[in-house]
Amino acid sequence: MKPLLLCIMCCFLNTICIAQENSSPINIGINHTIKSSILNQDRTIQIYTPNGYSDSKQEYPVLYILDGQWYFLSGVAIQKALRTPGAIPDMIVVGINNSNPLRRTLFSDKNEKFTDFLINEVIHYIDSNYRTNKERLIFGWEAAAYYISELILEKSEFFNGAIITDGGYASEDLVNTFSSKKDIYLFMANSRKDIYYIGSTEAFHEILKKNNPKNLIWKYDLFNDEVHETLAHLAIYKGLKYYYHNYDSLVFESIQHYIDSGGMDYLTAYFKERAKRFGGDDRIDNSTKNGLIWLAWNRNNFEYFNIFMTEFKDVLTTDRYASAYWQNRFGQFYLKHKDYQNAIKYFNEGLTEFPNSNFEEEMQKGLAEAKKRKDQ
Repeated sequence: MKPLLLCIMCCFLNTICIAQENSSPINIGINHTIKSSILNQDRTIQIYTPNGYSDSKQEYPVLYILDGQWYFLSGVAIQKALRTPGAIPDMIVVGINNSNPLRRTLFSDKNEKFTDFLINEVIHYIDSNYRTNKERLIFGWEAAAYYISELILEKSEFFNGAIITDGGYASEDLVNTFSSKKDIYLFMANSRKDIYYIGSTEAFHEILKKNNPKNLIWKYDLFNDEVHETLAHLAIYKGLKYYYHNYDSLVFESIQHYIDSGGMDYLTAYFKERAKRFGGDDRIDNSTKNGLIWLAWNRNNFEYFNIFMTEFKDVLTTDRYASAYWQNRFGQFYLKHKDYQNAIKYFNEGLTEFPNSNFEEEMQKGLAEAKKRKDQ
């Protein structure tokens, strides 16, 4: 038994060693200390750079998170989650740590000093040491939301958008002094259960509705399932989606949704505006074309299937459709709707270009039926 026990122990220890050798820490950004001459203290900021940052020359937008001690990790996680399907671009995320009661003092009585620190020390440091494209968003919860409400109106030249939650207010006089040559986005969130700050958020909302300042694009959403302490994370998610509302490909829930949105004219305008905001090609992207073709097929709408197959014929030459599977799918759909000429076309292409596939027998039968019905 002793040799067997020794063997088992050796295997066990070997497994532990392998596990230890294969493990590695998960790093989410770095801590950096700014020796602030403006605040006369050392301040910690947290900095996250996207995957592949060190291997690229790309410049990135920056999301600034006030109260980074609470929300930096949420900002990183939400940004990465939205990035996975391509709903928003890769971003640098910067958390600015605060402590009580200092945070309330700096966000209210000494807010001018904090703004000086934010712009001239934090933003200056990030822009000087990281590849930024000078597109900046800022997020704040509760006391920070009140601070940002005024900041985005007074210092709009430094920011492109703001996300505020569970608080926020700016006077009518300040709203009326707002001036910007570019569009500034403001997303506001609260909950009826936030009995502490809902009143001021509603008042701010009414002031914005009444005055509707030029070049301020804003939205106010209520999430009444949340409470004061839980809404911040959802607000970051919703706020980023609102700011980047025309970054991703278009997706429609139905053909009627496509029609009601404005059809092809809407598609053209959407992608031109997207290119204007974010650069790149202003043509309708392949993902949107594919989605509309699939939608018409899935909803059995042959009229719009024909329209999309004709309008987006260029996408049919991409690798996505280079398979017997797709040639058979199209052939069967045309056969179902008695367009025998197109059915024959796709069955023939499938059989010629992709011989001996799993769909060969099905395409042979479809081809024979299409030819028979065409000749009747």
